Amino acid sequence: MKIAIVGTGYVGLVTGTCFAEMGTEVYCVDIDKKKIENLRNGIIPIYEPGLEEMVNRNYNSGRLKFITDLAECINDVEVIFSAVGTPPDEDGSADLRYVLDVARQIGRTMNDYLLVVTKSTVPVGTARKVKQTIQEELDRRGLAIPFDIASNPEFLKEGAAIKDFMSPDRVVVGIESERAEKLMSKLYRPFLLNNFRVIYMDVPSAEMTKYAANSMLATRISFMNDIANLCEIVGADVNMVRKGIGADVRIGNHFLYPGCGYGGSCFPKDVKALIQTAKQNGYAMRLLQAVEDINEDQKTLLFRKLQKQFDNNLSGKCIALWGLAFKPETDDMREAPSLVLIENLLAAGCKIRAYDPVAMEEAARRFSADKIYYSKDIYDTVVDADALILITEWKEFRLPSWSAVKKLMNTPILLDGRNIYETDELEEHGFTYHRIGR
Repeated sequence: MKIAIVGTGYVGLVTGTCFAEMGTEVYCVDIDKKKIENLRNGIIPIYEPGLEEMVNRNYNSGRLKFITDLAECINDVEVIFSAVGTPPDEDGSADLRYVLDVARQIGRTMNDYLLVVTKSTVPVGTARKVKQTIQEELDRRGLAIPFDIASNPEFLKEGAAIKDFMSPDRVVVGIESERAEKLMSKLYRPFLLNNFRVIYMDVPSAEMTKYAANSMLATRISFMNDIANLCEIVGADVNMVRKGIGADVRIGNHFLYPGCGYGGSCFPKDVKALIQTAKQNGYAMRLLQAVEDINEDQKTLLFRKLQKQFDNNLSGKCIALWGLAFKPETDDMREAPSLVLIENLLAAGCKIRAYDPVAMEEAARRFSADKIYYSKDIYDTVVDADALILITEWKEFRLPSWSAVKKLMNTPILLDGRNIYETDELEEHGFTYHRIGR
C-alpha cells in the first residue's frame, strides 16, 4: 500500500515514519527544500525519543521517501494525509490556509480515486471545506474523478509519540463512505491486530473529538491549579487532595498534577480554537474561557512567589532555571511556562542561568546568550544563584546532590514548579523550599 503525508512537522513525520515501520510505502512531502534535504541526510528537525533511528532505518530501506512536490507521487498513492500546520490567528481561531492549499493542489493534479485524510487539528467543518476545494479544482479541469474525505485526528503525546502511534489506545476516524472505511481499516489493522480499536464516526464528530479531548485534559490541569492555589491560602496540601480525589474511579489520577501551567503545541492552541469556533457559532464556552484564564495566570505564579521571597526587589538577582521545554522528553518550547517566567525575570533586572537537557538550542533561538547564560549541566546552572526554579520535571533533576547545590548557590532558595521534591529533605539540607499548593 502506498500513501503520502503532506507536511513533515511533528505529526506528519511521526505518522509517516510509523506507517513505514509497518511496511507501508510512504512519501513524506514538504515544500521546505532544506528540511527535505536534511531528512534525506538523516537530520531530524524535532527531538522525539526513538524517531531519528526509525526515520533513518525506513529511509534506508526505501519504504520512507522525502520529496518536495506532491505531484511527483499523487498518481501512485491511494491515500493522502494532510498534516500541515494550522497556526492560530490573532483571535485564536485556526488558520486553514495551508490545509486548503493542499486541497487545491490535490484537485489540480489528481487523476484517479483518492482518499484525502485530514490529520491536522482543524475546526469542525474543515473537511467539508477541503471537499469543496478539491471539487472546485476538478470542475475547473472538467473532470469527474471520484474521491473521499476523512478526518483522522492525532492523539500523540510529545515524548511518547512513537509508542502512542504504534500501540494506540484508540484510533478515531471520521468517514463518509464504505470505501474510505475499508482503506482506513487496511492501514490501521497492523497496529491493532489483537484489539482493533478504530472508532468510526461521522466527519464533524471526529473533528470535534480532538478538540474536546485536549480541552478536557487542559480543564483538569487548570482545575487542579485553581485548587492548589486555594490550598495554599487555607493551609491544605494539594498533593494529599490529589491522591484523595484520584482514588475515585470516576475521576482517576491522570492530569491531576498541579504546576506552573500547561504549554506546548496542542492544549493552548486547541482551547483557543474551540472557544473561537463557539463564538463563530453564537455560543460562549464559559468553562474553557476560565480554563485559559487560569492557565495564563498560573504561568506567572513562580515569578510572583519569587517576588514575595525577595520583597519585590529582584534587580541584580541571579536566578537559576532547571528546565525550559514545556514538558520532559521534548525540545518544544511553544507556549512554555518558562517563556513567561524568563520575560518577567529579564524585565525585573535579573541575571539568568538556565539548563535543559535538549531544549537549549531552541531557547537560544528565542533568547540570545547575552540575555541568558546557558549552562553545561545542573550544577553549573546554580553557581552563585540567589534562587533556583524548577520548571520542567526532567528525570535528571529528580535526585541531585543537594549538599553540592547548596554550596554553589549564594542563598539556598528553591521554587519547585512541578512538586517533585520532598519538603523534609530540602529543609534538612537548609533550603527555603516553595511548592505549589502547600
